[in-house]
Amino acid sequence: MRLSPSLSRRALLPFAAAVALLATGVTSVATAAEACGSVITAPLAPPAPADEPCPSTDPVVCRIRVMPMDEKVEAQRTRIRYHGLLEDMHRTEADMRAAGATEEEVARELVEMRNQAKEITRAGMTPEEVRILEERNQAKYGNPLGPTADQLYAKYGSWEQVGAAAMRTSYAVDRELSLEYRPCPV
Repeated sequence: MRLSPSLSRRALLPFAAAVALLATGVTSVATAAEACGSVITAPLAPPAPADEPCPSTDPVVCRIRVMPMDEKVEAQRTRIRYHGLLEDMHRTEADMRAAGATEEEVARELVEMRNQAKEITRAGMTPEEVRILEERNQAKYGNPLGPTADQLYAKYGSWEQVGAAAMRTSYAVDRELSLEYRPCPV
């Protein structure tokens, strides 16, 4: 059976994307029970029509939904790199606690690391993608990178919760990119 050239390309694109992601060496999946870090949960969804209403209130999710497949693959790679930076945060937290740091010191360091992770991740994005993220954060937090440690403390009332918030990832964005973040054991 011979496939038409356009059908053949459509069939090969998800396969090529999967091979490219595996070749990055960022994600290692032995079994679903053992997997940690960035876990690919499904093939990326094809782009939604631009005129179709977005079911999410998150502008980042809405932007991802309509991206051409090659841009979605790159967005997924970027998100995997971001998850890797979250793993660095988990190790730093463990090291700081072992060294006797206070909850406030740990939380402030984690918030700073998260903001650095955002800057690093955004360096690989288009100016339009960065603009959308920064506008959302500026409107919500008054800061293009997101909330400060003090804003999070005012919101949550404890430095433990600030540290936990700094290491969370957006479930909606991860899901749109067919990913799940599972912290690895430290």
